[in-house]
Amino acid sequence: MTLWVTPDDVREYSDIKAIQERTDKRLMTDIYRAQQYVVSYTNNDFSEYEEIPQSVKTAVILLAEIYGYNSVTSAKELKSETFDDYSYTAENSVRSISDSDIEPLLEEFVKVKAKNGVTMRLRRL
Repeated sequence: MTLWVTPDDVREYSDIKAIQERTDKRLMTDIYRAQQYVVSYTNNDFSEYEEIPQSVKTAVILLAEIYGYNSVTSAKELKSETFDDYSYTAENSVRSISDSDIEPLLEEFVKVKAKNGVTMRLRRL
């Protein structure tokens, strides 16, 4: 699968220093994961398009940033620590894909999968 965006696109978009410092290889993995998510979410491999639409590229960049951020923070995250009579717990800072708000970007590209070979579409008269 050809990548729809480059590691530099993700770095240029992101304000997160950890994302900007990720290697190309790691960002390419994040981008690949993001593309797979978009293909799965839309049931569309975008092979019928000469060029990938900008809103799809934007969704991939947003998701790649989330995947990269979660990779970096999960490796460094400290859950809790106790010193004599003092203790604290670090909050989970993992970002959720559902919070990314990519649905409006991908809405027009979603293809409905046919069940048992039949697709029925109803409309109001």
